Amino acid sequence: MKTSRRDFLKLAGGGAAAASLSAFRGRSFDVRPAAKAVHRTLTLGLASYTFREFGLDEALSMSKRLGLTRISLKSVHLPLESADEEIRSAARKIKAAGLDLYACGVIYMTSAAEARQAFHYAGTAGIPLIIGVPSHELLDICGDLVCESGIRLAVHNHGPEDKLYPTPQSVLEKVRGLGPGVGLCLDADHTARSGIDPAEAARLAGDRLFDVHIKDVTSASAAGEPVEIGRGVIDIPGFLRTLVDLNYAGTSAFEYEKDGRDPLPGLAESVGYVRGVLAALR
Repeated sequence: MKTSRRDFLKLAGGGAAAASLSAFRGRSFDVRPAAKAVHRTLTLGLASYTFREFGLDEALSMSKRLGLTRISLKSVHLPLESADEEIRSAARKIKAAGLDLYACGVIYMTSAAEARQAFHYAGTAGIPLIIGVPSHELLDICGDLVCESGIRLAVHNHGPEDKLYPTPQSVLEKVRGLGPGVGLCLDADHTARSGIDPAEAARLAGDRLFDVHIKDVTSASAAGEPVEIGRGVIDIPGFLRTLVDLNYAGTSAFEYEKDGRDPLPGLAESVGYVRGVLAALR
């Protein structure tokens, strides 16, 4: 069982406890602060893939409507092969709109040339973090590019169908021998679809956790489908509390994959739910 959304809102509004049974560990989770009050919160952002059916201007406008001021740029909004001045111009536009262009991706890399292109793209735009999926044989090259450029790389897990990085642990096993600038982008949806508790995966990642795609899913199986946050099986309060307890300093980015042609209502619901949980935690 999970606490219903109506009950959760009643409890949060009254300042009382809101409990949720974890979908993965079978233990209850209490959103009340511990004896020592929690003052720290999480930094929220947006993966622009959410607005993949829209242009850059519309994506920026909708992000601002939701009060999200950090964005990770997908190449659908600025192609990787763009000329340098186009890249710089787009970066200036994003900054002028009041958004922090903190990352780009997900970028797939199947050759050394593609890896170098990704780092050139990020460097030209002034982006400090690449969310990427490099082929295993490119990891050493990517490690060198991280050292040369000062741009960090967060490798993204893509669920049970993916042959390269199905789970967060599969990422950590591959990057543990690389420098501290290579880490994990933990996708909560794909982690849950692999039958893994995202909170536990975050704990295991430790200081290799660079980025989070916060999402929900209909079932903890390969057949799970994206859904508004709070309507699925992921213990969202437990996951967020874990990130706070870990002093996670990266961005928790909404990557809302449902309703591609009309994402704003479901995304707004998801953002509101997460903000409500974080307010209760505080």
